[in-house]
Amino acid sequence: MKARVFVSLKSTVLDPQGQTVRAALNGLGYPGISDVRQGKFFDIAIAGGVAREQARKDVETIAHEVLANPVIEEYRVEILD
Repeated sequence: MKARVFVSLKSTVLDPQGQTVRAALNGLGYPGISDVRQGKFFDIAIAGGVAREQARKDVETIAHEVLANPVIEEYRVEILD
């Protein structure tokens, strides 16, 4: 089993990297791109024998306490088969 954690800046936090990418895309001839938000994701392998519910609980805790800064970032956890 695997888990994927997506981390991105909250919508209220400025994203200079996303703004730079948007400006570059506009300059490359994509004027229809009005906003870009950057983020990151983590793929986490779960050891065999761990229950799906426990894996979700553990990864949620890891995401909140280690992978994301809850003050400025939000995260989403997906458990993959």
